[in-house]
Amino acid sequence: MLMEETGGADRTITADYLLDAAEQAFLRAEFDVVRPLLQRLRTEFGAPDAFPAAVRYDALLAALAGRAGNWPEAVRRCPDEPARAKTGVVHSLAVSALRELAREGRHTDSGVAAIVVVLWAYLLHEEDRGGFRALLTERRGAPVPDALWEQGLGQLRGRVADLLHALDVRAGRDVLSAWSTAWEAECKDDTVIFADVPTDAGPHALISLEEAAWYLVDYRRGTDFLAAYGARHPEADGWPAAVPGHDALTAPLARAIANRGRELVLTGEWSEALAELDAAVWLGHTLVADERAAVREAGKNIGRSRTGHGDSPAVRIAGLEQAHRLLPGDATLAAELTAVLVAEGQRRAFSDPARSRSRFVRALEVTAGDPDARAGLDRHLRADLVKILDGTYTGGELSVDEVLGLLARQPDCSEAQSWLGDHYRDQAVAAAARGCTDEALSAVRESLRYGEPPWSHGGPGVDGLLSDLLVVAARRSDSGTRADLERRVELLHTASAVTPRHPDHFGEDLETALLHLAEHLEATGTPTDVIELFLRDRMPTGVSARFDQIVEAAYLNRARARERSGDPGGALRDHACAKRVGAGLPAQGLLFGPGPGPAPRRPRRAPDEQDTLF
Repeated sequence: MLMEETGGADRTITADYLLDAAEQAFLRAEFDVVRPLLQRLRTEFGAPDAFPAAVRYDALLAALAGRAGNWPEAVRRCPDEPARAKTGVVHSLAVSALRELAREGRHTDSGVAAIVVVLWAYLLHEEDRGGFRALLTERRGAPVPDALWEQGLGQLRGRVADLLHALDVRAGRDVLSAWSTAWEAECKDDTVIFADVPTDAGPHALISLEEAAWYLVDYRRGTDFLAAYGARHPEADGWPAAVPGHDALTAPLARAIANRGRELVLTGEWSEALAELDAAVWLGHTLVADERAAVREAGKNIGRSRTGHGDSPAVRIAGLEQAHRLLPGDATLAAELTAVLVAEGQRRAFSDPARSRSRFVRALEVTAGDPDARAGLDRHLRADLVKILDGTYTGGELSVDEVLGLLARQPDCSEAQSWLGDHYRDQAVAAAARGCTDEALSAVRESLRYGEPPWSHGGPGVDGLLSDLLVVAARRSDSGTRADLERRVELLHTASAVTPRHPDHFGEDLETALLHLAEHLEATGTPTDVIELFLRDRMPTGVSARFDQIVEAAYLNRARARERSGDPGGALRDHACAKRVGAGLPAQGLLFGPGPGPAPRRPRRAPDEQDTLF
């Protein structure tokens, strides 16, 4: 828009003309002229709203407000893109803000600190991005020598840093939230974007917590960062995973811890270094080449004295385990850990067998098939087998596979052969007791591979050996309890079923066992218990008068009980059965007949067998 100037011919005034005039007046320090020019600009053309005029306009108003001490207005008007304003105007505002920040004994708005950080970082940029050096040259009337420029840069940066640090100290800020950290990052990092200057926020309005952390880590101030983080989160159980901002700080936190671990390796603090590198990996850090080298160096030296000899096996093993966990594919660390584990296992073989065995087991986990570790475990296993055979073993149950493996490696190991023979014989007895005859015979065949028992007298063949095993096992069941007595009867009955042609070997044992069980049930059980034993058809009537008497008495007792309970039919049947047993006859179908009369007689079986229930 054009407008004729009163009092002159052919003179036109534009908004840009007024803005230029105001800037020139400001640079000539004619401050009483600047505001009227800006007032006229606003009145005649309106406040500029397009770049770069709007930035230049706001910069002038901010600089005037700063000179007048109106810092809320200065902060609000401070340009977020200083490069679009006149360097001299920006410099004036920056100087005013620095003077305000230096005043003691009065409250300084945080916005002033933000102005200082943003504008001085812009003016003092290494490449003189803002033309500040040219401004000084113009005002001096001579170029600024490099030495003088560098000296001035150092002094100004130091002055700003000191003032911001004092502000941080008064406010109790740590390095993660310090104005001085924001200042250093603005000066170092070209990627920081100049945003709107905050009016009441802290440094995080200029630089985020994550950016501050990365700056501290990248510029060798990781120790300060870790100290600040540790003070914020003093949890005793390590770095918390669910605290505000933790996700954003995880990566720089891990990097700082890894850097500290690498530095501890340089000072020979091996355990501490591995702990730090382990913590960094736990936080998600991936070890780089120099950090992997640090792990190897720490693993090579941990637990050793300065002479290089073993100083603390426990510390050495723990450290090598940690190093191996950090570098699981490193063959050198794996071999060293295996060697140390084997040496410790051998050293403790007699003083602490359990610890020794665990060392050998771990060595085999690290290096599968290691011959020394395998030999150490075999010695322990062989010693256990000797104790088992002697009856002095107090440890846990051995595995068949490990004993078979020992025998495969040492075919002449008599202890393994004896143990396997006993094991399969026990398996045969257990299977026979469950009624699994085929399984029992198979176990007997396996036992024959490791030597036939010297007491076998059941004749040739697997069935004879199984019968002998069952008889021996039955004779060992002599605790007197109902369970043992019943087991003894079943074992002897199974033996008779396996070798029916040789009943004389154990027939008497079976009769005696049945009588003992019947007497036990008579004394401690119910009449029905005795009757059920009789009906299992383990011994026919007429063989043992005492057994028949016990069964007859059980039927009579149960008959009386049924009479008292109002069951005359059941009582009648029990009386009939008692009469037949007393006469030496087997119990007939009268037991479960339809009525009190005699049930139809079924064909009798062989004279030495008893009728079945059904």
